[in-house]
Amino acid sequence: MPLNPPLRDWQGRWVWVIGASSGIGRATAAALCQQGAHVVVSARQAEALDAFVLEHPGSVALPLDVTRPDDMAAAAQSVQRYAQGAPALVMYCAGHYRAQQATAFDRAEMEKHLAVNYTGVLHLLEVVLPVLMAAGQGHLCLVGSVAGYRGLPMSLAYGPTKAALNNLAENLYLDLRPLGLGVSIVNPGFVETPLTAQNRFHMPALISPEEAAQQILKGWASGHFEMNFPRRFTAWMRLLRCLPDAWYFAAVRRATGT
Repeated sequence: MPLNPPLRDWQGRWVWVIGASSGIGRATAAALCQQGAHVVVSARQAEALDAFVLEHPGSVALPLDVTRPDDMAAAAQSVQRYAQGAPALVMYCAGHYRAQQATAFDRAEMEKHLAVNYTGVLHLLEVVLPVLMAAGQGHLCLVGSVAGYRGLPMSLAYGPTKAALNNLAENLYLDLRPLGLGVSIVNPGFVETPLTAQNRFHMPALISPEEAAQQILKGWASGHFEMNFPRRFTAWMRLLRCLPDAWYFAAVRRATGT
């Protein structure tokens, strides 16, 4: 049974993708354009957004910095004008990642992760929830990561922000689904993006952003709450969540050599 109203027909529907300058966000925005949606793309990199619009006629570039609440509020008002009401989908895919360990603690970098990966979502919720609730329809999607399932090496700054998104999405679902709204969370494994390009270790089951986008659209079409992929990797990550702590820590140390 679908947990959300299935989203299959995108023709003529307005959607807003935040974090669309590259990676999963850009690929998903492109896939939605191919399905006939009117896509508003947002990110800090205005040039990248302009290039997207040139490649996808009918889309709209709306640059913003997610850490600035005034930027978010102004952008949300513009989206509402384009859509003449509530958009059918709002997707938050903005993200920041730098590997970090407690032995080289960097508070400023920790706070930057928090500002982009989590607080930016709060800025979004403040301005879009009233619009979606007034309309009684629409779908809110957050992009997390399997790094939010449990602690992982080099993920001191990144992992906690994605764990917070998973908990936030569950709470949003409980509160908003009875009002007719859809809520979903995307928890990818390794996807070939500018963020993962920083990694200097083998990334098992690495997939392209385009493959990730297709998995996301399939999840929306099926009414899923959580989309995690590729399953050959994420199934193991989900299983690790169920292990007793001692077993989990031992398994991670064996797998990573830490």
